[in-house]
Amino acid sequence: MSTIPFSFLKARVKAAFSLVELLATVAIIGIITFMAIPQVSKMRLDAERNLAIARAESLNLAVASMIQIRGRTQAALDWSGKDDNSRYDLVKPYLSFAESTLSMYLPGGYDVDFPTVLDPLQKVVLKDATAARIFY
Repeated sequence: MSTIPFSFLKARVKAAFSLVELLATVAIIGIITFMAIPQVSKMRLDAERNLAIARAESLNLAVASMIQIRGRTQAALDWSGKDDNSRYDLVKPYLSFAESTLSMYLPGGYDVDFPTVLDPLQKVVLKDATAARIFY
């Protein structure tokens, strides 16, 4: 019968973590996660809001570009009497990486109202999911 040296057994015991150490580690990770989750969701909401504002500014620039290229009179004739989706179709060629529809262009829960007339030139109105106006 072979005997195992005591120094080998002692080394094996020291190589493992105790149950208390593992539970403390899991508890610390849980506390950090509990504190981080609200911040991550807030960052996501802020990022969506910033994207909606950037997209609204892009629409403003596209309207201004359309007026410069088509001329104020022709742009005003094309613009009048249309709904927001048709107006988006008018400015879509002046947008970089434009989506096929206005609802796909804006992040979920946001909407814009284009100005009804182009003279004087006004900014698009950005609204959130509660239909509250976002000033940018």
